[in-house]
Amino acid sequence: MKTLTAILLGISLLASGTLAASIERVVLQEVAYEFEDATFRSKLVVPVTQEMLPPLFMVPSWMGVQEETLAKAAKVALMGYVVYVADVYGEDTRPENAREAARAAGALREDRPLMRRRGEAALAHFREHLPQLGVREGGVGAIGFCFGGGMLLEMARGGADLAGLVSFHGDLASPTLEEDADKVTAKVLVLHGAADPYVPPADVEQFQQAMEKAGVDWQVISFGGAVHSFTNPKADAPGQAMYDERTAARAFAYMRMFFGEIFGE
Repeated sequence: MKTLTAILLGISLLASGTLAASIERVVLQEVAYEFEDATFRSKLVVPVTQEMLPPLFMVPSWMGVQEETLAKAAKVALMGYVVYVADVYGEDTRPENAREAARAAGALREDRPLMRRRGEAALAHFREHLPQLGVREGGVGAIGFCFGGGMLLEMARGGADLAGLVSFHGDLASPTLEEDADKVTAKVLVLHGAADPYVPPADVEQFQQAMEKAGVDWQVISFGGAVHSFTNPKADAPGQAMYDERTAARAFAYMRMFFGEIFGE
C-alpha cells in the first residue's frame, strides 16, 4: 500500500476500549472538505499492510463520528478493508446523547435530497483519496449502521455508484421507496434484527417488494430474537436496542461473504 502523505492529521487517538487494542495496527487520518458552506471532517482507517485492499465507505449510526464508530471502523478495517468513515453532519454537529443525535438525524430524514447530497459529497471525497491509498480495483463497497444503513439505502435510491452496500439494523422506510427503487445499481444486503421494534415487519415487507419489483440484486437476512443496534456493544435497552455478540459475529460474517463475492476475495 502506498504511504499516506498526511498521517494522523489533527486527530486525537483514543486510548480506551476496542480502539486502543486495534490502533497499533491501523492508521487513522482526518480528511476534511467543504460542502454547501459547511466543513466536514471524515476519517480514513487504514490497516498497516502492504496489500492492496478493497475500499469501504462507512456511514455511522446517528451518533456520528465518535469513539464507538472508530472502534467499529478499525474492526472492519482489520478484516481487510480501507474504511472511510463519513461525517455527514458537519463539524459543528457532534451529538453527545440520544436526544441530540435524534435531532441531527431527523433533520436529514426530513430532507431526503439533502441527505443524498451529503452522502454523495462524502463518497466523492473518498474517491479523491483512492489513488494515494493504492486500493484494489473493483468499485467501492459501503456499510452503514442504524441511521447510516438507512442513509446508504437512500443514496442507492439516488443512483449512488456503489458496487454493493450492507445495512446493519438500518432504516428501511423512505417516502420515495417504490418510485426510486429502480435507480438502485448496487447489490444490497440488509442485516436485520427480526425483533427490531423500530423497523417493523411491514417496513421489511414493503422494502422487499420494492426491491423485487425493481429487479435489484438484494438479500434481507433476519436474525431471530435480535433487536435494534445488535452490533453496538454500548446498546443496553432490552427489547429495543441491545448488543448481541453472537448475532453481531454472524452479521459481520455475512458482510465478509458478500464483499468476498463483489471483490473476488
